[in-house]
Amino acid sequence: MDRVDHEHEGPTGILGLFHKLKKLISRHEITKELEELKARAIEASERHKRYSFMEQPAHRSRSYAVDPRLPALYEEIDRLVGIAGPKKEVIELLAMKMNGSSSAKLRVVSIAGCRGLGKTTLAKQVYDTIRSQFSCAAFASVSQTPDVRKILRDIAKGVGLIQNTGDDDEQQLIDKLRGYLQDKRYLVVLDDVWDTEAWKIIKLALLNNDHGSRIITTTRNARIASFISSQCGNVYQMKPLSFNDSKRLIFERAFGSESLSCTHLGSVPDELLRKCGGLPLAIITIASILNDQHAKSEWDRVLNDIGYALARNSGAGTMTTILSLSYFDIPQHLRSCLLYLSVFPEDYEIKKQHLINRWTAEGLVHAEQGRTKYEIAESYFNDLINRSMIQPIDVKYGQAKACRVHDIILDYIKCKASEENFVTSIDAVGHGYTSDYKVRRLCVSNYNEGNTTLWASKILTQVRSVTIFGLPVKTSLLPSTALRVLDIGDCRGMNDHHLASIERLFHLMYLRLCSRSIHKLPEKIGELQYLQTLDVQGTSINELPLTIAKLQRLSHLYVNREVKFQDGMIGQMLSLEEMRVYGVQSCDQWKSLQEFGRLTKLKILEIKWNSDMPDGSEGIIQAKAIQTYVGTLLSLCNLQNLYITDASRMYPLSLESWHPDASCGLRNLWLKGFPIYKVPNWIVSLGNLRVLKLWIFFLRPEDIVILGAIPSLVLLKLTTAGGTSGRIIIHGSDGFRSLKYFYLSIGCCGTALEFGARSMPKVEHLNLVLCVHKMEFRNGACSFGIQHLLALSRVEFQIRGYCWDDNECDPTVDEYDGTIRCVTRAINTSVETLPNRPIVKFTNAKRDQCDHFEHRFREFNKEHGGFLTEWLKLWRIEGPEEKLMDEEEEQTISEGKSRRGINE
Repeated sequence: MDRVDHEHEGPTGILGLFHKLKKLISRHEITKELEELKARAIEASERHKRYSFMEQPAHRSRSYAVDPRLPALYEEIDRLVGIAGPKKEVIELLAMKMNGSSSAKLRVVSIAGCRGLGKTTLAKQVYDTIRSQFSCAAFASVSQTPDVRKILRDIAKGVGLIQNTGDDDEQQLIDKLRGYLQDKRYLVVLDDVWDTEAWKIIKLALLNNDHGSRIITTTRNARIASFISSQCGNVYQMKPLSFNDSKRLIFERAFGSESLSCTHLGSVPDELLRKCGGLPLAIITIASILNDQHAKSEWDRVLNDIGYALARNSGAGTMTTILSLSYFDIPQHLRSCLLYLSVFPEDYEIKKQHLINRWTAEGLVHAEQGRTKYEIAESYFNDLINRSMIQPIDVKYGQAKACRVHDIILDYIKCKASEENFVTSIDAVGHGYTSDYKVRRLCVSNYNEGNTTLWASKILTQVRSVTIFGLPVKTSLLPSTALRVLDIGDCRGMNDHHLASIERLFHLMYLRLCSRSIHKLPEKIGELQYLQTLDVQGTSINELPLTIAKLQRLSHLYVNREVKFQDGMIGQMLSLEEMRVYGVQSCDQWKSLQEFGRLTKLKILEIKWNSDMPDGSEGIIQAKAIQTYVGTLLSLCNLQNLYITDASRMYPLSLESWHPDASCGLRNLWLKGFPIYKVPNWIVSLGNLRVLKLWIFFLRPEDIVILGAIPSLVLLKLTTAGGTSGRIIIHGSDGFRSLKYFYLSIGCCGTALEFGARSMPKVEHLNLVLCVHKMEFRNGACSFGIQHLLALSRVEFQIRGYCWDDNECDPTVDEYDGTIRCVTRAINTSVETLPNRPIVKFTNAKRDQCDHFEHRFREFNKEHGGFLTEWLKLWRIEGPEEKLMDEEEEQTISEGKSRRGINE
């Protein structure tokens, strides 16, 4: 391709004959090389047969959904084994007085221990338990090669410092943090501190303000822990799990029950646990291999495979042996995917979508009949989670959006990747790669502020993948025409000139950029005929060149909402499967949505609206046109995920005119920024719909019935102003038989919410955002019937009312507003009766103005020419205006403001 096919049409005449002769010579040379490669392949095949490599055991089976017990193992405190005692001790260390000093002084507790003991898990559980006692809180990872600037930005983001800090250096970030935290009681967790130098810089931002602030650190090094806590704190030395806790953990992880009778296994579990030495990660690793394996022979096999060498080793050696067992237990194709994760640094959050796209571009995903490559790669991802080789992030009902690799496993796979010349990782400061093997996949970590030069060498001539973290290196990024993956999305400081001659990479399949210094793509990018993924989110690119339409293999396109597409471009991208984010700057651009109708392979589309609609009749006319254009998207039978968000000042849409095809495969439908009049009847026909997010102007009983009839609905998020006749009642006969997560936000006062007996039988997570500072809102019992949701495991309740202090107030205390206190206590009482004893979390949002839904709708209708008049009758909003606040309530509010000393 490089020497023959990729050349443009050559000259004519005598020069043309010479050009053809040159091609013939090239073809002859290539043929000779291919014959040599074929001979080597035959030799390798015969050698493979000679060594008689065994096939994968038949008992290994694939699973395509994330083990539901694994997220609970990391997140749910009640299900973590052996964590209650250490958590209590750490909290006591944070609260106790030392040397007679006041508890208002800054306190630091450093959690120390070897790999795999669960330091991060313990710190996270303490953080989640006590963070509500502080004005602000942040959890940041430090890692072995700390980027102090990034850590300071993470802390700033966590504590709520909303100023733009993206371009600040360390000194500017420290100054801003010190100023912001000066009068706040803060909690900060610094996870995985490796050296004292990073701590010394970070500590400058965390001043002692005598407000009772607390810092928690975790480290593997006892000396570092002592140094961090020497001035104003303590060291908590983690201990291995007790034998009983270890036994509970292995049975909980392997069989889903710690009380299961396993007497038929004899002493094998005890012998396995003795080899694990109380390390939670080691126990989880072993248990993942034995998941649902009840046969004693399987437990014997694992015990024998570990061997006597494990008993003689300790510490890191023990863990390495266990990890080797787990590593060689997985299929070969999955090992390659696991080794590929070694390109990412410690504590890096790896997005599933990006990882799958990279795996595919690298050729690590094997095709199977009847399944897409994405589905196959997703099963790889989930299988690695189930085997405890990667940690899931943001798991909801069987799907994780991202993952992270545990430090122990990352160290192990980095060594393996280096041994097998699978990935070459280079610290640019070390200037170092000395092997004679040619590099296949190159990962460069360059945090040197100087001009780092990456040498030129023949070992880079056949590199297939280049990933750079930190700063650009002073060399060409185009050493090889064989390059398939170029990921410089985590390389800040990239400029337009770095992309010069990118058309030479005609094998390129994956390109990711994220530097704000990149303002445009080269016109010749259209020559990358094999490009499958183009990700320019985070750059300053506002317009794509017309040549993008020539990329006939482009299947995944990620751009900023500001990016403009010229007319006709979208309709030419016939291979496009995913588009994020298509920004609409004006109403005229909605017409371009019709172009997506030509894309028969499109599965994921995200649209963001960036402009307000005009008032009056013109806005109503545009709203009707927009609903027609959006309706065309539902006619795309292959579309699986449709997200339309961020619309503002939109007129309500009527969805009744939309008629999706019976074969419509929609799984996720978000209309978060588009208010609708009512839920359309056709939505019940979406048999594959799992996630639905709607903004309904006013919720009727008929809407509840229609939503409840959607057969596969798992997650439902509704935003509304109120309910018909001041009530939203969900009966046991209303369906919702598959629903597990329910979010409801009621924006105005005057509506009572009630869950009836046997309603929503599978809902595990309930999230309510309600106004409770008007007595009309209750209109009945304060508990909302939550005691009828028998499957609940988590309840979140955001209260919008007269909060005296947004950050510090507890809505359940006696001195709090009577209505709010009544509701919160009633909810707590109801929750205590449920079998799963759900976790309950209350948050506050101050709202001084009380708007009854009837008043809100009348005002809205008046402001917009009365277009809601007929709907108001349908919603039973009629009659004279009601007074919004009586004198007693106004007096209560006034007294409350006086107590707070607020000057309005």
